[in-house]
Amino acid sequence: MNRLTGDNVAFYRKHGYWLYRQPVLSDEKFSRLQDIFEEHLAEKGEKLSDELDTPHFRDPRLLEFLLADEVLDLVEPILGPDIVLWSSHFISKEPFHGRETPWHEDSAYWRGRFDSYDRIVTVWLALDKSTRSNGCMRVIPGSHVNGFSDYVSVDTHRHTFGQAIAGVDESQAVDFELEPNQCSLHDPRIIHGAKANTSPDRRCGYTMRFIASSVKVIAENNPGWKIWLARGRDWAGNHYEPRPLAGSS
Repeated sequence: MNRLTGDNVAFYRKHGYWLYRQPVLSDEKFSRLQDIFEEHLAEKGEKLSDELDTPHFRDPRLLEFLLADEVLDLVEPILGPDIVLWSSHFISKEPFHGRETPWHEDSAYWRGRFDSYDRIVTVWLALDKSTRSNGCMRVIPGSHVNGFSDYVSVDTHRHTFGQAIAGVDESQAVDFELEPNQCSLHDPRIIHGAKANTSPDRRCGYTMRFIASSVKVIAENNPGWKIWLARGRDWAGNHYEPRPLAGSS
């Protein structure tokens, strides 16, 4: 069973993140997830490799991993027993030319989509080895107390999106170096980013985003969005997609 200890959760609350440096999935299950990603990468067409957003909307096979006990057992000590699957995203930085991810808060891009932002967590599962040289994720510890900083425009040819938080003290940054099948967990309000991949090694992760079911998803600000009640019961009156039947994916 994958579980965070009380000390792990206390660290997360204070710093806004935790690095789980143990295998999350079995070798067989992890290999299947890697194979599914390779399919999506091969079929992406003109899309850039770091733009494979909400793949589970199109590929229900991914719900096996997003709703897996191995993942939800990591999330529950932070969010509690009532958990909603909010989103997922394959993020791949190709060798030598992967774009830089500017300093940002996920919450700033979700403004108005929830009634609260303090009960959301992202699991970033490393599909490839994630290192400083291939552009691992970096965070500014303790910066999750805000979630809505001021942004300036940046060049989208060099960056994955066109805005960045100005004036970040990069000397405070912590690098999330992970082996394949290890993961990080972070608060979406934390300031984070990643340098460009300057190495010969690809860096891919699968982000799995969850919210407590006490958080209200504002339907009119999320047109066409799909969420699943991953564990427990609903407390906010949200509308959920049906869970897949065992063996149906």
